[in-house]
Amino acid sequence: MARRAAVEAVGTYWLVLGGCGSAVLATQGAGIGLVGVAFAFGLTVFTMAAALGSISGCHLNPAVTAGFWAAGRFPASDVPAYVAAQLVGGLLGAVTVLAIAIGMPGFDLAINGLATNGYGAGSPAGFSLTSALISETVLTAGFVLVILAVTGKGGSPLLAPLAIGLALTLVHLISIPVTNTSVNPARSTGPALLVGGLALQQLWLFWVAPIAGALIAGALYRGLTAEAAAIPGEGSDAV
Repeated sequence: MARRAAVEAVGTYWLVLGGCGSAVLATQGAGIGLVGVAFAFGLTVFTMAAALGSISGCHLNPAVTAGFWAAGRFPASDVPAYVAAQLVGGLLGAVTVLAIAIGMPGFDLAINGLATNGYGAGSPAGFSLTSALISETVLTAGFVLVILAVTGKGGSPLLAPLAIGLALTLVHLISIPVTNTSVNPARSTGPALLVGGLALQQLWLFWVAPIAGALIAGALYRGLTAEAAAIPGEGSDAV
């Protein structure tokens, strides 16, 4: 468990450093823009899942861990260690981004932030609480369902990291304007703890919605795989 938890911490660190770091450090002037940030988040998951996924499964996200538990593929006894490791990794990643960002001319943590998530005044485009709740719940459900399917029986170990990375890229392309995209409580918590203020006040949504979406995905996955198994001539390849 110690080694698996360490992988979760390192992987989540890489996700926050690469994803939030790209949003904070590489979008100034003629920077990489929304599309570039979306791909940065996808690439962090793709690279880490390909490198270390065989050790811990590379959840890198409390919502993913919750989804695997809901799908019956992860023991409840292991959830606290995974979530704790993910939170540590996310916080350390945010600290590293801040340590780099303070050397950028004109950077002000209160103004520039750390790619924190939010709704209303905290949303990049001013989307409402309801919009943020729907977006985070539905997109997390879709993202976790993809992960469960491509890593399940009949999935391809070679294609799984790519599919997961592209799924996260798609999620960001849709929802960066809405909430700055969370679908990951650990990714939201690290930056919010450092920025404080509104980001910390609104953090609750980026726990409630992703976890709810993940539980929906886990239940849906179990229902779909059970249904497939019940169809004569169909097997796990239908997932």
